[in-house]
Amino acid sequence: MRYEDIGRHASRFKEYVELRVQENRSIGISLLNGDVVGNARGAQTGLSARAFKNGVWGFASSPELDDESARAAVDRAIENARFLGARESAGALTKGPLPSRPGRGDYGLGAAGPRKSQKELIEFVRAVDAYCQKYYPGLSSRSISLSCLDMEKTILTADGAEAYSMTPRTIIAVSLTVEEGGEPIDLYEVYGGRGQFEDVFDDPRDLFPNVDALADNLARKSKGVYARPGVHDVVLDSDLAGILAHEAIGHTVEADGVLGGSVAADAMGRRVASPLVTLVDFANTALGETCPVPIWVDDEGVEARDAVLIEDGVLRSYMHNKESAAHFGAEPTGNARAYGFYDEPLIRMRNTAILPGESKLQDMIASVDDGYYFMRSSNGQADSTSEFMFGVVMGFEIKGGKLGDAVRDTTISGVAFDMLKTVTAVSDDMSWSCGGMCGKKQSIPVGMGGPAVRCRVNVGGRA
Repeated sequence: MRYEDIGRHASRFKEYVELRVQENRSIGISLLNGDVVGNARGAQTGLSARAFKNGVWGFASSPELDDESARAAVDRAIENARFLGARESAGALTKGPLPSRPGRGDYGLGAAGPRKSQKELIEFVRAVDAYCQKYYPGLSSRSISLSCLDMEKTILTADGAEAYSMTPRTIIAVSLTVEEGGEPIDLYEVYGGRGQFEDVFDDPRDLFPNVDALADNLARKSKGVYARPGVHDVVLDSDLAGILAHEAIGHTVEADGVLGGSVAADAMGRRVASPLVTLVDFANTALGETCPVPIWVDDEGVEARDAVLIEDGVLRSYMHNKESAAHFGAEPTGNARAYGFYDEPLIRMRNTAILPGESKLQDMIASVDDGYYFMRSSNGQADSTSEFMFGVVMGFEIKGGKLGDAVRDTTISGVAFDMLKTVTAVSDDMSWSCGGMCGKKQSIPVGMGGPAVRCRVNVGGRA
């Protein structure tokens, strides 16, 4: 889907207006113990318009893609903005004008060759499942799922933005379970990332070494111990650093969260972390490579730029849309994103990560006398105070600087802005989590990542 010549509608923009045409295409295939329990392919297509007047927005959308629907949506959005602006403008963040940095260009990332059929995709997933069944017969349960999402957008704004993007993501999730002492012990891993299926996966045999590593870690975990509760020295690997960056810190520095009273509201220019910590929400490129969820032009038509949130431990900026940028006297960062054509853009993270440091992971582990090395997180929650709790599904004890027994499921918790001040080492490499979805009102793909960090954190467990 590509909406050709969207610029012909600009003549109807009597106020500040944004016109967005969008199609989301999805594929979902799930196998449970060899049985297909999910098999879906679909698309959501439509357009929307937003208009800004006297500090308020008017919005209208339509599932139709013809010129008449586009004209009608623009007219309704303008009418709604004028109506609401005459009645509800007293509490507006800004009456305008909105800041402008229009983005233009074509940013399509789709596969160039032929696409696989649904049947071929099912057979690919079956091949991964068959390998698990053949080589790991002791499993009590196995689940393999494929998820593909193409987000294709064309946007036109009154301030001169005109851009097309197609941002795809493909992931395969493998979850394995064994019984140990009458208790189910499970572990999962997600593979893939940016790109359509044909860009990301070639031969199911390429995944077999990953399955082997997952099964080996599961076997270690099944014979593992429970963590000791209390505050401990820990090394958090990149997966934990990424969810910390997103959940516990990132949401507190989204400008709408700041306006809602997050802990970051009074922290600008203050030290909130160790000088070793620099945190960035990357727009599209990080350290010379394309990010998992690249955004070149956001859904307000803003040319997206990186937002340096924490620099050398000091809070430096928030993530903004046009309206919050005007309110704070800042530049918009290109963080306005919408999941579907029927959604209004919200301030959302894109690719949030702690930057690498100078330490070696093995040296960081060796420096811990009695603590833990945590590798994988299952879920996480945090609030506006930066207080967090994350599930940990894979990790090891550290005894005398060496890895010991695997650790069964546990949690870590604390206040992020306090915990980050305890960081004493940051590894010199980083990786991204490929399967992240942020559920802030609209579930949307995000990237999160980072290096390993050594810090002190509260660990749950059994005494």
